[in-house]
Amino acid sequence: MCAAPDQDTLPALEVSAAEAVVHGFVTRDGSALGGAYVRLLDGTGEFTAEVQSSATGYFRFYAAPGDWTLRTLYRGGSVDTAVTAGQGTAVEASVVVPA
Repeated sequence: MCAAPDQDTLPALEVSAAEAVVHGFVTRDGSALGGAYVRLLDGTGEFTAEVQSSATGYFRFYAAPGDWTLRTLYRGGSVDTAVTAGQGTAVEASVVVPA
């Protein structure tokens, strides 16, 4: 079972000067894809964290600044999305899975 916070009940997004946030939505054919597992992999491809996307497809990670890969696992496959997180900022990633 995933120990990450329920993505449906997250508080409003706030970013402090000391952290980086990677967040966004998982979609398929323009519609939200809830229940996908979104993994955060560091610059060497090592697993760091995982959350399950909310019913609206939303996910959020608090991460260190740097280059990351979002590996999204969904029924039928997986897709990787590269993101760069900056200290004190929130980067929004759009994860689009194929139909």
